[in-house]
Amino acid sequence: MRWNLRMKAAERGIWKSTEMRRRLADAGLEISAGKMSALWTGTPTTIRLDDLDVICAVLACEPTELLIREPEKVAARKPAPAETAAVSATVAPRWGQHRTVPPA
Repeated sequence: MRWNLRMKAAERGIWKSTEMRRRLADAGLEISAGKMSALWTGTPTTIRLDDLDVICAVLACEPTELLIREPEKVAARKPAPAETAAVSATVAPRWGQHRTVPPA
């Protein structure tokens, strides 16, 4: 997924992360400068749904406008059929190894 906060903020006339942070604070969401930087630069690793709700309220948008799917990246992560066959062929049971008796 791609994070689209800056574009949605620009559509609302918000050009700086400090302005966005102030508007979020006015709406009841206090965000640290570091977290705001990650949100603004497009590299958030996590976001709480409550926070996303406030961001959407401030920007008058829906979450689907901030989180943009990238199906081509999902397809690129899928292993090729030849790789899957090679991995399953290397798995084999171990014969001749006896298990110990569990303690009584």
